[in-house]
Amino acid sequence: MESFKDCFIHLKKDPVMETLIEKLGESITLEDRYEDDLAKAISQLVIEQQVSFKAAITIKKRFHKIIKNLSYAEIIKIETEKLKSIGISYRKVEYIKNVYSYFTKNEFDFYNEKEDKVVKELTSIKGIGIWTAEMFLIFILFKKNIFSKGDLALINSIKINYQINELSEIKLDEIVSKWSPFKTIASLLLWKSIEEKIYSID
Repeated sequence: MESFKDCFIHLKKDPVMETLIEKLGESITLEDRYEDDLAKAISQLVIEQQVSFKAAITIKKRFHKIIKNLSYAEIIKIETEKLKSIGISYRKVEYIKNVYSYFTKNEFDFYNEKEDKVVKELTSIKGIGIWTAEMFLIFILFKKNIFSKGDLALINSIKINYQINELSEIKLDEIVSKWSPFKTIASLLLWKSIEEKIYSID
């Protein structure tokens, strides 16, 4: 388990973060969604788009069973209906096949390129948007200073924990900027807060 000690020292300057660290600091991790097969990693993030956390876990397990020991070329040829039958929408099946197709032709060095170039490269694949690219930066490349404005769970968690009904872009930027260079770690705390229904105001 990685240590977030230095991150916590910085984040505790924010009273809300300090409370969340006390309550949830020992239960967060960056490693639980890591996958070294990048095509599979991105496909799993596609599965996670716009579905509940629990539903995503179930569908990812089914997906893993179907693609086990298959080559990328074989995965691309899997019948659409077979993938749909495990809970993946028609559109997501197309996106996942786009991902595997991309990795059969490209050798972009995701591990050593700058974050903005990684996002640009990923979003060039049809079906991969900014949110998926940001999750890739967090859970696959372990980048420590990422906050996804398009993640509804994060936004909802901020509203609850900071007791803000109407969260403007300016207010959001003001809150998030204080967490730099550890926005990712703050995000992990906010996700865990809403997942466990444990808040700074309890």
